[in-house]
Amino acid sequence: MPVTVSPSVFEGFIRDIFEAVGVSAEDAAAAAPSFVWASLRGVDSHGVSRVPRYVEMFGKGVANPTPEITVDDSAPAVSVIDADFAPGPVALTRAVGIAVAKAKTQGAAVVSVRNTVHTGAIGYYVSLVAEQGLVGIGIAAGSPMMSYEGAVGASVATSPLAIAVPRTGAKPPVLLDMASSLIAMGKIAQAKRTGTPLPEGSATTADGTPTTDPELAKVPTPLGGAKGSGLSLMFELLTSVLVAAPILTPYHGGQKKHRQNATLIVLDPAAFGGAEAFAAGVDATVDTIHDLPKSEGVERILVPGERSAATAAGRSADGIPVGDKLWTELVEVAGTLGVTVPEVG
Repeated sequence: MPVTVSPSVFEGFIRDIFEAVGVSAEDAAAAAPSFVWASLRGVDSHGVSRVPRYVEMFGKGVANPTPEITVDDSAPAVSVIDADFAPGPVALTRAVGIAVAKAKTQGAAVVSVRNTVHTGAIGYYVSLVAEQGLVGIGIAAGSPMMSYEGAVGASVATSPLAIAVPRTGAKPPVLLDMASSLIAMGKIAQAKRTGTPLPEGSATTADGTPTTDPELAKVPTPLGGAKGSGLSLMFELLTSVLVAAPILTPYHGGQKKHRQNATLIVLDPAAFGGAEAFAAGVDATVDTIHDLPKSEGVERILVPGERSAATAAGRSADGIPVGDKLWTELVEVAGTLGVTVPEVG
């Protein structure tokens, strides 16, 4: 039977696990909310299921529990962060703070993060930006996992894009969070755990044969064919090549060390005519979409982020459901590290 865990309890449990592998209390506290946020919103592939994978990365030396993160403020509205292979949530949460501060002063900011591992749910970071009344845009690039239109095998990354736009009052932001592939690698892993077939055309075997079997699937396919391929390539250029940290060229040349890069762009609506007027305009636009004529069988037209926000509201009240297999894995990880397992429902 699946267990349910309250968000606050889960956050504390993840902090304890991270600290047990040598992550500082400050960095563990920065990372834990990102996993809980994803699981609350039903993005289980990037939620608490990632915690055991991080423990593996720490153990193998892929992720650095004690990074020496450096920040180069190369221009008033620009910073380049070298993460020293810190966990993505540690480096990107720090990037949010820097980008928000710069945007509030300059009107806009761009912060690039190079040499991190597994960016995590990129929607989380832009949501942090939107909570402060600013617009957040995030893109990321990593090692090749997705096919490129016309090529066989893993050629480019499943590079994600997230955009969060604030609304008035306590309304959740309009939040677009998507991969450039038809399906993320994390969702293939999730399908393996649950034994769920993959959507038609979403993945291939290593030799390029289409498959819906998550046990055989090795390579996600690009969203919209050449369109998804093109997005991934452009994100590699803007997050990796731009800051002299290319991933694709070294990888295909035989240097297959795991790392990721990301870029956050933050805009302050106050610099573009007024924050309150902008938020009100966003509300009006959302209302316009809601009021469009509905297709047959459609009860409600949604804007990006509404479905996951509703899931988060329910799971905040009822707890985060965790399957037997994942909970057993988390308990085993905790036992190995000497971490106390919380009582759950």
